Amino acid sequence: MNALKAFNFARRFPAGLWLFSRAVCWTAPYFASIRPQIRVLQPGRAEVTMKKRRAVQNHLQTVHAIAMCNMAELAGGMCTDVSIPRGSRWIPAGMTVEYLKKAKTDLVAVADGQHIDWTTTGEVIVPVEVRDTSAELVFRAQIRMNLKHG
Repeated sequence: MNALKAFNFARRFPAGLWLFSRAVCWTAPYFASIRPQIRVLQPGRAEVTMKKRRAVQNHLQTVHAIAMCNMAELAGGMCTDVSIPRGSRWIPAGMTVEYLKKAKTDLVAVADGQHIDWTTTGEVIVPVEVRDTSAELVFRAQIRMNLKHG
C-alpha cells in the first residue's frame, strides 16, 4: 500500500481519515489498542491524535506511558514510510523516551523528519513530541529507524 497516496485519497471524504487510520491499524494491529487518528501525513511529517479514554489510562487516570509510546512509534513510522525513497525499507531499531508531564487530556503526536536525510543507509533518528490539548509538551521520543535502500 502506498500510504501517502491512500491518505491523500481518503482525506477527500468525510470519514476518510477515520477509515485510513483503521486500515493502518488493520495492517499493524497492535496500534489499534490506542484507537489513533492519523490527521497529517506528508514527507517529513506525521500527526496522530489519541483520545483520553479508560482503556489508555493508568491508575492515576492519566494516559499511560505505553499508550504514548505506541502513539509515538505510529507517528514516527508513518513519517518514515512516506519520506523514504521508493523501493526503500525501514524498521524501528529502538526508542528513547522522556515522560515530561502527566497526560490528562486527549493527545497529539507530531513526528518531524523535515531535517532528516532520508537517503541515508543505516540509522536515522526520528523525533516525536506528544502534546496535550493545551499544547503542553508531555512526552518526547527519539526513535531510531534502520533504513535500507534497494
